[in-house]
Amino acid sequence: MLNEVIFFDTMRQGLWIAVLVSAPILVIALVAGVSIGLVQALTSIQEMTLTFVPKLAAIVLVFWLTMGFMTQTLVSFFQSRIIPLVIGG
Repeated sequence: MLNEVIFFDTMRQGLWIAVLVSAPILVIALVAGVSIGLVQALTSIQEMTLTFVPKLAAIVLVFWLTMGFMTQTLVSFFQSRIIPLVIGG
């Protein structure tokens, strides 16, 4: 029973960390996609590269800006939760 509780609690924390780490990129992709789609609808321009290139640039920029936060979050999760479970602590 105790092992199941530890397993499910670790899975819950891991999923929450995944949400925290991926949220900035997903939010900026959504905002960029909607805004570019709105501009395309207003100007009647239907060019595929017009949606792809700015969205990719925004995602890369946000990834570069939040890389430290993502790394720090994942490392602290592994050091505080995963490694003690692996070594049996």
